[in-house]
Amino acid sequence: MDTLFTAMENERRATVAPLAVRMRPRSLDELVGQQDAVGPDSWLRRAIEQDCLSSLILYGPAGTGKTSIAHVIAETTKAAFVEVSAIGGTVSDLRREIDAANERLALSGRRTILFVDEIHRFNRSQQDALLHAVEDRIVVLVGATTENPFFEVNSALNSRSRIIELKSLTDADIAEMVRRAVADERGLGGTYQLDDDALNDIVLLAGGDGRAALTTLELAAGMLEPGTSAAPARVGAEHVRIAVPHRALPYDKSKDMHYDVISAFIKSMRGSDPDAALYWLARMIDGGEDPKFIARRMFIAASEDIGNADPQALLIAEAAFKSAEVIGYPECRINLAQAAIYLALAPKSNAAEAGIDAALAEVRQGPARQVPNHLRDRHRPGSENYGDYKYPHSYPSGWVDQRYLPDGLERGCFYHPGPRGWEAYRADAAARDRADADEVDTGEC
Repeated sequence: MDTLFTAMENERRATVAPLAVRMRPRSLDELVGQQDAVGPDSWLRRAIEQDCLSSLILYGPAGTGKTSIAHVIAETTKAAFVEVSAIGGTVSDLRREIDAANERLALSGRRTILFVDEIHRFNRSQQDALLHAVEDRIVVLVGATTENPFFEVNSALNSRSRIIELKSLTDADIAEMVRRAVADERGLGGTYQLDDDALNDIVLLAGGDGRAALTTLELAAGMLEPGTSAAPARVGAEHVRIAVPHRALPYDKSKDMHYDVISAFIKSMRGSDPDAALYWLARMIDGGEDPKFIARRMFIAASEDIGNADPQALLIAEAAFKSAEVIGYPECRINLAQAAIYLALAPKSNAAEAGIDAALAEVRQGPARQVPNHLRDRHRPGSENYGDYKYPHSYPSGWVDQRYLPDGLERGCFYHPGPRGWEAYRADAAARDRADADEVDTGEC
């Protein structure tokens, strides 16, 4: 409950709060970016403005405005706004807030909006504790998460909520946010002047994360004594680079980013783009990805995407895996890079994958086919009646025309060699060998 001292207490907190907290938007008009989610014609904007919000989960990368939207809702709604953090919250905390919301609804008819930050950190039993309250509208849930709610949030809770996906902020959005923080009284109040190069560096370092941009600005400005509105202190690119010497791009070794980046890496090698392969490899290395995981994926790609177009690729991938296993970071980054470049530049063929998948489909879905008699094992009584097996090494070309497939299947039903590299050469050479053998057998010259 607010008291006479509440405004004074809030003001004191604001003086020590981080710049990103002080600059949180107070209305939808102050919110930067996210036009798809909260633009003029969006469902969420109309629901907030008309104060008729239903349960929702805000999902997106860090620093894209999830908590800001929740605070805008808190500033504009006539409902009671209650916040619970999934980091330290318990089931008893949730039940206490739900009981209070139920009592509030029964006594005064006032709704309760329950904001749960980092909702993916709640375990299943904690999420289940919200189900009936959300379904019966005892509370309107506003959840925020950086993880995909379809994987990290209870499916029953998802079905009772609208999922709003937020995107990384654009460079223009970040620049606008930083300029506003420099001028606004809640921010730096015009006592600093930001060089264009410094602004560009802050935007680059942010990587679409608004909170990171404001944190960088605060750190860079903190290196200087504040000026005045008439003579502001100049923040240059050198201050930004000293304050934040290394950009840490977002990377999660077990979540969506992990799968997105490795997918881009594999597709870049498949697409024969060594520069793109090196970029995505660097993203994984910088994010601390397990080098054996990267090497395993290259091991697979060597057969899946290159195969016998360049059989050497499999050996290169094996060597990369061994280096990751034996050497480790930081040196194995060079081995991984060498292998990634080789796989990207190698001729491509998916004939091995397509061939075994077609053969497996036949085995699993086709009829049970018998081994031709002349191919059957000879170490059993009666095998002398199986028919003659022609031993290829007994023929001049090392090949003889003989049926190896079971009845009902013909040569070429599974394996279709690609037109590139060693595989194409061997396909042509095998055809020539068969033709030469036919000429010998028929006596033609």
